[in-house]
Amino acid sequence: MSTAQSVSIADPRSPIAPRSKRGGNLEKWGWIYMRASGVLLIVLIFGHLFVNLMVGDGIHAIDFGFVAGKFASPFWQWWDVLMLWLALIHGANGMRTIVNDYVTHEGTRRVLVWALWLAAGFLIVLGTLVVFTFDPCLGLTDQSAQWLQERCA
Repeated sequence: MSTAQSVSIADPRSPIAPRSKRGGNLEKWGWIYMRASGVLLIVLIFGHLFVNLMVGDGIHAIDFGFVAGKFASPFWQWWDVLMLWLALIHGANGMRTIVNDYVTHEGTRRVLVWALWLAAGFLIVLGTLVVFTFDPCLGLTDQSAQWLQERCA
């Protein structure tokens, strides 16, 4: 092979060309998650708003009894938990992207990203526990029962 016919380094078939990165691409999957969760969140949020504000007496019907009634249904429990999980992960991933773009010190970036995911995880666990362990009768006393009867009568 003459010098004029030699293979350049940029040639994709060159044996010294860099290999493509094998394995998962976290940034790609984060990007896909943001788009998919965004579309699903639009459906979940507008469904939530429609049921809470438009159906029945609208905003005037929202009180403790309304929330207790919704949380008594497994459908609405799962609807709200799915909305909670998607929104918190979506928001934490967006904040992670902002931190990665603007924080230049590697140690600070790592601490902030860990703090974001810990806060999101804590809120997800706490919110999920609230939704699935909600008991409208917990802490009900004679005085609060009388107040509820007067209010609901």
